[in-house]
Formats: sequence, structure tokens, C-alpha cells
Amino acid sequence: MVKKEYKFWFATGSQDLYGEECLRDVAEHSGIITERLNASEALPYEVILKPVLIDNTSIRRLFHDANSDESCAGVITWMHTFSPAKSWILGLQEYRKPLLHLHTQFNREIPYDTIDMDFMNENQSAHGDREFGHMVTRMGIPRKVIAGYWDEEEVQRRIGSWMRTAVGIMESSHIRVVRVADNMRNVAVTEGDKVEAQMKFGWEIDAYPVNEIADYVKDVAAGDISSLVEEYYSRYEILTEGMDHAEFKAHVAVQAQIELGFERFLKDKDYQAIVTHFGDLGSLKQLPGLAIQRLMEKGYGFGAEGDWKTAAMVRLMKIMTEGAKDAKGTSFMEDYTYNLVPGKEGILQAHMLEVCPTIADGTVGIRVNPLSMGEREAPARLVFTAKEGKGIATSLIDLGSRFRLIINTVNCKKTEKPMPKLPVATAFWTPEPNLTTGAESWILAGGAHHTAFTYDLTAEQMGDWAEAMGIEAVFIDEKTTIRDLKNELRWNSISFR
Repeated sequence: MVKKEYKFWFATGSQDLYGEECLRDVAEHSGIITERLNASEALPYEVILKPVLIDNTSIRRLFHDANSDESCAGVITWMHTFSPAKSWILGLQEYRKPLLHLHTQFNREIPYDTIDMDFMNENQSAHGDREFGHMVTRMGIPRKVIAGYWDEEEVQRRIGSWMRTAVGIMESSHIRVVRVADNMRNVAVTEGDKVEAQMKFGWEIDAYPVNEIADYVKDVAAGDISSLVEEYYSRYEILTEGMDHAEFKAHVAVQAQIELGFERFLKDKDYQAIVTHFGDLGSLKQLPGLAIQRLMEKGYGFGAEGDWKTAAMVRLMKIMTEGAKDAKGTSFMEDYTYNLVPGKEGILQAHMLEVCPTIADGTVGIRVNPLSMGEREAPARLVFTAKEGKGIATSLIDLGSRFRLIINTVNCKKTEKPMPKLPVATAFWTPEPNLTTGAESWILAGGAHHTAFTYDLTAEQMGDWAEAMGIEAVFIDEKTTIRDLKNELRWNSISFR
């Protein structure tokens, strides 16, 4: 997955009431801020300085150009002086990309000994930003507001965090999910309105007969399979566990063939996420395991048993975390079983096979073990345990008339003991605020058993994405109580009809 070279435009609002000298100062200050932002390691994308905006025409032209420029992922606005908000109406009405309102001022401190009315007129962001903010609120436009001194590390960190959300908003409309076969029978949470999802999020969800993609697998050359198997053997620990070495390698080769065939199909058809189902494997020899894990590691989204919503969310979150410094990983995940021992509570997370190795801590091995479902030969899979640390588990659900994104902050930890007989990758986490309240809240909110999980995004970032998409976000974290959550869900049912 190659990071796109998105850029963000810096637009400063002012007007000509205070003369040309003032406007020159405004332009100079905006340039200094832009240079400092670009020098900050906290911003993952470049900020492009735009000319100072002083009237309806220049503002409207800027937003028009931003809409047309595919490299522009959003506009950062700041009112250095007073900028009459009626001048912004037409431009804002036409604007279709993420918007950040940076509420700051050039000077950190009031110059007590020298301040006069000229200084006051030129440096009145407290005035101008409120005028602008009022208009954006009146127009009902979703945006992010960040207040604070522009050269502070925390402000720059928050700007960088918002940039990742903005890229997620932009890239959402480019996500295409291929469903290999259909939904698991009678399962509710993996179903949903695909037409509404395309209208809300821009996602395109298409279905293909399993044997159409299996034909791509069948056509993979033997030499390509052998080369990839050798890569596996050089990269991962080989855990034959008494199995004949040649037989083990043959099972691994099946997954290499599936990985190559699936990836060629995805590239040929321009899909970025894939859904499989163990109940409909067609001519495939194994349920895709190691193959899917490797595809996720490369940036593809995945959902099991027909779960296209989670597949798209995994892809989205991988886009948003791409290039993040010291990233710890993002994966499809499923709730399996609890540990209810007091003081050691948690949920064991895994899946039959498909957990992304980006979240692995330490050694990653390959095992071949029978699978009780799917009626195919024993599949090869990557096995490991997940890193420790804080993350978020998200569940996008369809409530029939609307979508809801549930975001639970979780704390990943090591299990008390190893699990030598469990032949799958695992994570173990305790949801905030604790297992009991977290689980009750998740169930009350309607959360699914599949999640898109990441260490590298915050609940705030995903909540900002949900707001931009016009859907409800429910946060479950250290402050959650059941009483407050029930009230929130009642209020939301009215607000998000």
C-alpha cells in the first residue's frame, strides 16, 4: 500500500479595513506558521500556504479549487483579523472536503508594554474566529475545531491526528469490497444495506462467484508459488510439530497460491478489501488463512463470513494509519471467550485463521492444523500473540434506518499462561472502563462480534470520521456508565433518525 501524497491548504481570513500594511503582516505571519507546521514531525502531510482571503470572490475560488484538486485532502482555516462571515457562505456551501478550523493567534502573549489599537485590530483571532465559527455552525457543516497556540507540540499533534482522519474521509469513497460468496446463513450483524453504505461512505460492495476468483488461484505459475513459499520459510518460524516436512510444505504452498491468485484478482478488478466465507469455498483446497493474513499486512481490508462492513473498516483504518511512526498494527478481530477471574478479566480475541500479523509481538510462526468447518484440507496459518498496549475496537452496525459506529477503548495485555494447543493468532484485552461495564455497554449499543481493531488510531479520530459521514458514534471508555450510555442511546435515536 503506497501512501498518497495528499496536501492540506492553509487559508487565512482577513479583510482590507485596516490597510495594506496589516495585510502584509497577516500574510507574513501565515507563512511563518505554515513553515513551522511543515517542520513539525507531528504532521504526516504537507501544509500548503494560500493567499490571504479578504472577500467573497477569493474565498469562493479557493474552495472551488480545493474541490477540484485531487491532491488536496482538506482546508485549514484561521481568521487572523476579523473576517466578515457572510463572505464565506458561498464558498462553504460549495466545499466538499474535510475542514479544520484552527483557532489560534500569531502571538503567544499579550505585549503588555506596547499594545495599542493597531495591534488589537491586527491580532484579533479571538474575535474573527468566533465570527467564522458562528457561520459554520449556522450552516450545519461538520468540521474539526482545534484551539491553542500554533507552535505548541500538543496543537501540532492534534492537527496531525486530524489529517489522518481527513485522509480517511477522502479515501472512504475509493474503497471497493469484493464479496467472495455471500453472508453466513442466518447471521444478522454481517448483513446490512449496501446501497445505503455506498450513499453514506462511498463504499462499493460487489459479489463474485467463488470459482471466478478460484480460477485466478488455479492459474498461478508453479515457479511463483515456490518463490513465495521460500519467502515464507525465510521470514517465519516453521512449526511442523511432528508433521511430515514435505506434506507441511505442500499445505503452505496452497496458501501461497491463494495469496498470489487473490492479490492478482484484487489488482485486476481494483478492489481494496475482500470478504470470504468458510461455507462456500468452491474449488479452493483450503480456507484462505495465511494468504488473507498476508494480504491484510499489505493493506487490504478483510471481513469473515460475508462481513463487508468490517472489511471496509479495516481497509479504512489501514489507510488512516499508513506511515504512522512506531505503528503497532491494525487487524480484523473477533470476540471469542472470556476470562472472568477477578482482577484478571479480559476477552480472548482471535479468529479461525485471519488475524493480521502487523499486531504481532515477537516471533511469528506458521502452523498447519485441521479446521472443523469448511470441509477442506488443513490450512496453513500464521500464529502469534498480539502486542501489549492501548487500542480501539470498532464495530460499524446497521440499525435498519441508520448506521452506528461503536468505538471501545481497550487495553491489550498478555494472557496469564501460554495456550500451546490453540493454533491461531490471538490478542487478549480488557475493555474500558472494565469488562462488565464494557461488555454490557457493547451489547446495549448493538455491537457485533467482529471488530476492526487498531493500536494506532484514537477514539477521537474515528468519532471525527463518523461525524463527517453523518452517522452516530458511540464511545465506550473509562468514563462510561450504563445509566449515561442508555440515556445517550435514547437521545441519539431521536437525533439520528
